[in-house]
Amino acid sequence: MFALSETVFGIIAEHARETYPEECCGVILGGDGGDEVHRLVNIQNTLHATDPETFPRDARTAYNLDPKELDAILKQAERRGVAFKALYHSHPDHDAYFSDEDKACATPFGEPTYPDTAQVVVSVMGGSVGRVAVYAWNPDAGDFVETTLKRVPGR
Repeated sequence: MFALSETVFGIIAEHARETYPEECCGVILGGDGGDEVHRLVNIQNTLHATDPETFPRDARTAYNLDPKELDAILKQAERRGVAFKALYHSHPDHDAYFSDEDKACATPFGEPTYPDTAQVVVSVMGGSVGRVAVYAWNPDAGDFVETTLKRVPGR
C-alpha cells in the first residue's frame, strides 16, 4: 500500500494539468514532517530537438528528468534525513499504466535504480486528471507491479 495525502495529491494533479498536453514529472519526499513534492523539469523536448534519432519521442509521450536537478534534490533529502518516497509523471490522454518506456527508464541496467521508490503515474484526459496509479518494484516478479493507493488527509 502507498499512502498519498490529499495535499500532495492536489499538488501533483495541478502540475499534471498545468503541463498538459505534455508529461510532467517530479519526486515525492517523505519524512516526519509529512510528504513534500518537488516538481522537476521535463527535458524530453530538449533531448528530442538535439538528437531526434536517439530521442524519437517528445514531451507529449515521454519524460526525462534532468539528472543534475534530481541529484541535487536527493542530496538535499539525504542531508535532511528525508526519504525518496516516489517519482511521479503524467500520461496525457492515456491511462495511468506503467509502460515499457517507464520500466526501461526505471531499470536502465535491468534492475531498478531506486528499488524502494514507488512510481506514481497520473492519467490526464483532455486536461482533467483521471486515474492515479502507483507501482512498486517486486523483486520476485522482476517487475513493477501496481499497488494499492490510499489517499489520506493531511499534508
